[in-house]
Amino acid sequence: MRLTWDQVFAWRLRRQYVTSGAASVSEIVGRLGGVQAQVTSAAELAVALRSSAPAPGALVRELTEGTLIKTWAMRGTLHALTPELAAACLALLASARTWEKPVWQRNYGASPEEVAALTEQVRHLLDGATLTREELVDALTADAAFHRLGEQLRSGWGALLKPLAWQGAICHGPSRGSKITFAAPARQVRDWPGLPEPDAAAPLAITAYLGAYGPGTPETFDAWLSRGSLRKTVLRRWFSELGDTLTEVEVEGRTGYLLSEHVDELAATEPTKSVHLLGAFDQYVLGPGTKDTALLPQEHRAKVSRTAGWISPIVVVAGRIVGTWELIDDTVHITMFDGAPLPKNGLDAALDNLAAALGSATPHVRAR
Repeated sequence: MRLTWDQVFAWRLRRQYVTSGAASVSEIVGRLGGVQAQVTSAAELAVALRSSAPAPGALVRELTEGTLIKTWAMRGTLHALTPELAAACLALLASARTWEKPVWQRNYGASPEEVAALTEQVRHLLDGATLTREELVDALTADAAFHRLGEQLRSGWGALLKPLAWQGAICHGPSRGSKITFAAPARQVRDWPGLPEPDAAAPLAITAYLGAYGPGTPETFDAWLSRGSLRKTVLRRWFSELGDTLTEVEVEGRTGYLLSEHVDELAATEPTKSVHLLGAFDQYVLGPGTKDTALLPQEHRAKVSRTAGWISPIVVVAGRIVGTWELIDDTVHITMFDGAPLPKNGLDAALDNLAAALGSATPHVRAR
């Protein structure tokens, strides 16, 4: 079956609740396959822009109540996830065993044996307790076996804690004032299912990804999940074992897989001319990745994927990324690619939607 990118983008916008709001935070987070939450305000905005009734702090409330989990997941970054999908994705990330690779050991200074010992000790310390980073690190480094790892353990990047998160030993707990806390998923998250075996986890993770960002390939799925850390033969097997659940389609010369249940829906989708202002680190671009030239022209990638891993707020017209924006005081400053003019139709609605998500008056707009 042959499709167009205009159809795909219109379908993705609808599937991701950009053009049709959802009733609950969990519904949005589940459909998106998680929301990057390295920057809490960006995660809150991503949810609010997709909500039929946005409310301040809605995502943090769900995390605090344990309906959702916040942990290091896709690409080693913090995400808010539904418990079932989190468990599946963590199981796949753990199966890559990246902390056993020489380059990881050189970068972070811990051997696989030390990571294993650290995992067990953290499980013990978080058994029935929620600790701040300082409390956790102090308890760990009191043990001579972990004393030399203190600097890495105190790092805000959490490099040494990520393998522990992937093994289901640690997640973020409720904030304690301005301090983050850590907890055991089984303590923090309602109905935590525990980590399944990778072969059992793969169907859930793959179908969640394709349900929001399809058509996709084993390579795009792995780039989204682990930055290419999974074994290619295993990836291809997981996709193959899904059998009739997947259908291969062609989009303007590029082939990929779509959930079979979505094929007719996508084929019947009409292109859209809608305009949207999506925030920093938005899943609309993180799902397919900033290297997807159908979505984001290569010559403009550096304007979206910036230094230190920052992903700019984006202007989306007809499903394609055509510029970036920044909110300063009460004005949205828009930079269109190639000096293009601001969209004439649909921008006012996008500004109103942004205002509703922020709980503010509709901002002014200015072209840069």
